[in-house]
Amino acid sequence: MQYRVEELANAAGVRVDTVRFYQGRGLLQKPRRQGRVAIYDDAHLTRLRQIRGLLEQGFTLAQIRRVLEPRESAEPTEPLLEALVREGVGQRTFSRAELASEAGVPEALIQAAQAADLVEPIQVDGEPRFSQSDLEMARAALAILGAGFPLDALLRIAVDHARSVRSLSDAAIDLFDDYIRKAGGDEPAITDAFRRLLPEATRLVALHFQRTLVNRALERLRGKADGRTLERALSAVRSGRLEVEWR
Repeated sequence: MQYRVEELANAAGVRVDTVRFYQGRGLLQKPRRQGRVAIYDDAHLTRLRQIRGLLEQGFTLAQIRRVLEPRESAEPTEPLLEALVREGVGQRTFSRAELASEAGVPEALIQAAQAADLVEPIQVDGEPRFSQSDLEMARAALAILGAGFPLDALLRIAVDHARSVRSLSDAAIDLFDDYIRKAGGDEPAITDAFRRLLPEATRLVALHFQRTLVNRALERLRGKADGRTLERALSAVRSGRLEVEWR
C-alpha cells in the first residue's frame, strides 16, 4: 500500500513532523518520489510502529537505531531485542518539568545535563521524555551537589565519564552480540543470558570504580599529616562492601 506523509502519520498514530524527524535521524528510510510528492509504503509504517513501541518502553533513539539498523549478516536480532525490552529503563516517563519536580532540582539543571548529553531523553511524538533511571541519577547528582561541589566542575567530570561509558558500552554490546547471540541458542536462552549478565556487569563497573577511587585517594593522602583523618575514613570504606541495587 502507498501513503502520502499525512496518511502515513495518521496510520502510525504520530504527527507529520515526527515522521520527518525520524527520517532526519536515519531511523526511517527516505520515501520514493513521484514528482514533488513523497510516497511511503508498508515497510515505513511497520518501522514507525516499531519505533513508537520501543519508545514507549523507554528506549532512546540511539538504542533503537542500534537495534533496528541493517546488519551485515542475516542473523535475526529478535532475541537480543527481546532481552533489551525486558530490561527497559522503566515504565513511567517524565517531562523535563516533571523530572525536575520529582528530583527536587531546578529545571535549568536538567536542561544543562541534557545539553551536555549526560541524560538522553526519549522522543515521543517529538516531545522529550525522561525515564525512571534519569530520575534516580538526578537525585544522586543533587546529593553530591549538596556536599558543596561546584556544578561546573562536576559537569566537566560527568561529560568525560559519559564519553568513556558510551565507548565501553558499545564494546560490551559487540562482545555480547559476537559471543552470546551469534554463538547460537534459542531465544529464551539469549534473553536469560542478557538478564543475568547485565546486573553483574553493572555491579562489576560500580565496584571497580569505587575501589579505584578510594585507592588513588589513599595514594595522594599517604604521608600527609593533614590527611590522616580522611585516610582512616577511606581505609574503612575500602574494607567495606559497596551495595549495588539492581532494579
